[in-house]
Amino acid sequence: MFLKSSSRPLAGVLARATLSLVAAATFAIAAPAVAQQKVLKFVPEADLRSLDPIWTTAYITRNHGYMIYDVLLAVDEKFDVKPQMVDKWEISADKLTYTFTLRDGLKFHDGSPVRSADCIASIERWAKRDVFGQKLGDMTESWTAVDDKTFRLKLKQPFPYVLDALAKPSSNVPFIMPERLARTDAFTQVTEAIGSGPFKFVKEEWVPGSKVVYVKNTDYKPRSEPPSWGSGGKVVKVDRVEWIYIPDSATAAAALNAGEVDWWQQLPPDLIPLLSRNKDVKVENVDPLGSIGLLRFNHLQPPFNNVKLRQAVLAAVNQQDYALAIAGDPKSGKPCASYFTCGTPLANDAGSEALTGKRDIAKARQMVKDSGYKGEKVILMTATDQPIVHSQALVTSELLRSIGINAELAASDWGTLITRRSSKEPIEKGGWSIFHTWFVGPDMVNPALNSPLRGAGEKSWFGWPNDPKLEELRDAWFAAQTPAEQKKMAEELQKRAFETVPYVPTAQFIIPTAYRTNITGIIKSPVTFLWNVEKK
Repeated sequence: MFLKSSSRPLAGVLARATLSLVAAATFAIAAPAVAQQKVLKFVPEADLRSLDPIWTTAYITRNHGYMIYDVLLAVDEKFDVKPQMVDKWEISADKLTYTFTLRDGLKFHDGSPVRSADCIASIERWAKRDVFGQKLGDMTESWTAVDDKTFRLKLKQPFPYVLDALAKPSSNVPFIMPERLARTDAFTQVTEAIGSGPFKFVKEEWVPGSKVVYVKNTDYKPRSEPPSWGSGGKVVKVDRVEWIYIPDSATAAAALNAGEVDWWQQLPPDLIPLLSRNKDVKVENVDPLGSIGLLRFNHLQPPFNNVKLRQAVLAAVNQQDYALAIAGDPKSGKPCASYFTCGTPLANDAGSEALTGKRDIAKARQMVKDSGYKGEKVILMTATDQPIVHSQALVTSELLRSIGINAELAASDWGTLITRRSSKEPIEKGGWSIFHTWFVGPDMVNPALNSPLRGAGEKSWFGWPNDPKLEELRDAWFAAQTPAEQKKMAEELQKRAFETVPYVPTAQFIIPTAYRTNITGIIKSPVTFLWNVEKK
């Protein structure tokens, strides 16, 4: 079972008629077929800027990945690991060798078969960027192809989290690409989107800032099991999916109300009453664990490379302010003073008094002065097309100024923010100081999955904290032999995090989705999947 307890590892305009009679006749024949196509019009959470779900953890790119790629293993709603592209696997008696065999009929969108070499290259690239993949990479002696359908992992020592790592459900997901693409350096973006998944990306119709188009992959062979989270049969029930990017919330709501779009992935809390009054629209929470907001510092550049200044910000944070700003209702947002998703086994309160204690702005202002901060400009990035991000940034902007920090709000769209956050330059050369984001609950349940909790410097997630003690405690969690030992290590790791502040957890919340009532088959999951969705 994947992470179930701390004892276990774990997405027009018709062609113009020409003067040619032949072309006119062709149009007359083709038009009915086009009209009969089922087209799902979906408003995604953000604009798709990067096509590479290994290069970035952005959920919009992860969701794009799930449209076109497939995975070796997946987890279901019970957190159990299930085969996906893999037909079967075997584990040697000494727990050092894992042998995987692919199921029949797998092929990429360019018509080439999926081979062991593709799987190996994809996993090796993923393991250089992903927080869980890096740990698996440390434990790996070799990956070898037995033949085109069978490949083998040899470990340096037993590592009981192998299957859980390969079944990781959220960013970064170990998607399988053709070997020629997977050989791309892990820190360079892949620009060609060729997978073996249930949808094909139509690059010719991609208009950044406007629309992304996918069509059904008629060559895809779904598994026979019913869908459950990312596992089971990925049966596509529409012919075409159009992601329509609408950055203005009021415009998106009007489009959904009028039936111009079918599904709006994330709606801001202030528009829930408006959409709920429409009998042809359903507003629903489909994420069982909710999400965790966070405030991320740049640990490489001044002034937040100074732990005392990070501690001063932590001392001023009131999670209730963020919960209400994000969710608008105490029923949908709440404080969660843990570095692990509240309501899951490793959530704890060790060290949390740094966040739960009485907010004392005067004390925080003094901490800022004591840190040696001299009024340097701080760049707080925000994305105005992302309500979850922007609402947090507005709270933080006011908070920083209240404690004497010279904060400048740098507004852009989400696509620009996720590109800028990769910069390690000082702010005068396009760098940054703080940004906000969020992770779905399953991404934060333990040290194996919690990307921003790494302290590995350049190998860490954006912000790049360097904390050897944090890494040591993370390794101790992996080495723990019992649930009690894992719980203790998680508490020690959290205590350290509240001391060095790699990031600040802001709130736990749910953001509902809204869709037309003629849409059925939406899978309840922390990740938005578009297979199994039917339009009547």
